[in-house]
Amino acid sequence: MLKQRIITALVLLPFALGGFFLLDGGLFALFIGAVVSLGGWEWARLAGFTAQAQRVAYAAVVAALLLVLYLLPVLAPWVLLVGVIWWCLATLLVLGYPASSRYWTGAPSKMLIGLLILLPAWQGLVLFKQWPEANLLILTVMVLVWGADIGAYFSGKRFGKRKLAPQVSPGKSWEGVWGGLLATLLICAAVGFYRDWTLTELLLALVGTVLIVLVSVVGDLTESMFKRQSGVKDSSNLLPGHGGVLDRIDSLTAAIPVFAVLLWLAGWGAL
Repeated sequence: MLKQRIITALVLLPFALGGFFLLDGGLFALFIGAVVSLGGWEWARLAGFTAQAQRVAYAAVVAALLLVLYLLPVLAPWVLLVGVIWWCLATLLVLGYPASSRYWTGAPSKMLIGLLILLPAWQGLVLFKQWPEANLLILTVMVLVWGADIGAYFSGKRFGKRKLAPQVSPGKSWEGVWGGLLATLLICAAVGFYRDWTLTELLLALVGTVLIVLVSVVGDLTESMFKRQSGVKDSSNLLPGHGGVLDRIDSLTAAIPVFAVLLWLAGWGAL
């Protein structure tokens, strides 16, 4: 399994890095759109659609909506706002699982939730490319999410005792969350000192880091909740050794729209 994970990562890494950091404009939107549409194909399975035609149709709907958003950039702030509202609601659903499942077990609800997860994430990344230090913004949100994941893994493995959400993901612990949060706060502080931020800038960045890391945990738990309800381990087998696309981007789908809104509130870019 480890060998398979490494081979898959080595094959995909050049394409992923090239797509994220070398493409711009329409090509970047198309690249991210392809990834998100694959996520839509996987989500259709979690929504209860097993027929290939149904899953492809849902992915096509996702792709069509992304095209609409690209042609109508005026919708961007509303998409991000809806995304942030969704992740606040998702937090309540995760905390209330399994009782909360009565609100979303129907296929229409699951299909809508898939859009609420995927579309704002795409919109946030497209906006990052239009703002100052575009690639740095994308790298920042990735480092925060990955840093939190790595910190959570090691701290959870060493100190994990109190279960975070045993009904959703039994392997995750509160100690893991605190470890991941500490790791990202240290990264943020190191960057702040390196870039000579003022105390106010540093404090705001640290607060933003806390929010982004916590919502990334919700993103991970949300997909786990839907997979548990559907009785599947991975969203698909598209990435040998890694599961599916959604399994790799679940935390990012939550972190990206929140990060975009925080940057906008801080005056970083125009919506």
